[in-house]
Amino acid sequence: MKTTSCLFLLALAGLLAPASASAASASQSPAAAAPKAIADKTDVIVVTLTNPLAVKRPAETIALALADLVKVVPGLELKRLQVVDTKGKPALSQLVDSDGDETPDQIVFQTDLGPSESKSFKLRVGERASAVEADYKAYGRFVRERHDDFAWENDLIAHRVYGPDLETCKKEPLTSSGVDVWVKRVPKLVVNEWYMTDNYHQDHGEGADFYAVGKSRGCGGLGIWSGGKLQVSKNFTGTRVLANGPIRLIFELTYAAWGTARVTETKRVTLDAGTHFNKFESTFKGGKGTPSFGIGIAKHPGGVVDVDDKAALMRVWEPLNEGKSGNLGTAIVLPPGSQVEAQQTDLDFLLVTPSPKSGPLTYYVGTSWDRTSAAGGAANWTKEAQLLSSRIANPVQVQLAANAPAPSSPPAGSPSK
Repeated sequence: MKTTSCLFLLALAGLLAPASASAASASQSPAAAAPKAIADKTDVIVVTLTNPLAVKRPAETIALALADLVKVVPGLELKRLQVVDTKGKPALSQLVDSDGDETPDQIVFQTDLGPSESKSFKLRVGERASAVEADYKAYGRFVRERHDDFAWENDLIAHRVYGPDLETCKKEPLTSSGVDVWVKRVPKLVVNEWYMTDNYHQDHGEGADFYAVGKSRGCGGLGIWSGGKLQVSKNFTGTRVLANGPIRLIFELTYAAWGTARVTETKRVTLDAGTHFNKFESTFKGGKGTPSFGIGIAKHPGGVVDVDDKAALMRVWEPLNEGKSGNLGTAIVLPPGSQVEAQQTDLDFLLVTPSPKSGPLTYYVGTSWDRTSAAGGAANWTKEAQLLSSRIANPVQVQLAANAPAPSSPPAGSPSK
């Protein structure tokens, strides 16, 4: 929605009127006046969501940018906005600072959408309720006590990557920018608890770290593909958290220059509650030429790879601990229409894609364990990756409209028309 400005017409009128009248007119103009404060409990914007797909979209995350909201209702403050359903019941929402300037610029919430369903919410002015521990379904942190890991999770999946201290660790040094997988069978957040007990390689009823990364790409690490070989970076050198639940986690990892192209990488990871997939956005700087990148999944005994060039995705289904710990599905999904080529190294299955012409290299990284109730088998995991591809290509349609105030009732005894 756009707010039409009358400034030009007012200025033109000022040219035809005496100076004193022009000044008075400008001071009384609604366009020149500051936006009026909006009273609490006022519904200001109607948000209409439409699912363009004839399939269900559970736990769909809706992110509304402040820049779009103020076009509909000028003067809105995110810190005073709530999300409510059509009956006025508050929905859990989160304020997100997506650019790291310590000022929120988005409000995020989730809803389930049925096939081709439309659903409405309202934005209401009022004091926001603080999220409680039980609301948090996405979380991540830098783990200095474990050789500079960065670990993160939601209610379905968990991962970690390795920091600089691990490169020089005396016991088990490891230089790797691969992505580790932790499988979990409980919806609660487990990262802090598992690090505290330091016994996360055994399943005590919540899941465990059964996945071997080593120098492979793990699940979703990348490298420069050149001359039929993969050139990989060392461990991350820095981290920054921009949003940390309860609904959305956003953090960034920085990697020093590597490979013959000498590129640096900033990898932004976004993970929402209720999904098996992370969104990775890698921004590269410096370097020579325009290298191609290989995004990988580690080769493990018994792993079976399936590549869908049309959907620009690759999935692997593999046994964990020779099947004693169930089976794990891993997947890489690029935006539909991406150019991809399947390759392999001794360590990894790869999807090779050209360097983006502009912006970050965007792709999605997901996992699914068949010992969780909803994980399913290899065929279902393939369908899950294909469904994500379809959802990326057909995002939820969002319409914003100023909320019309309810008509006031006529005074008692007044004649009806």
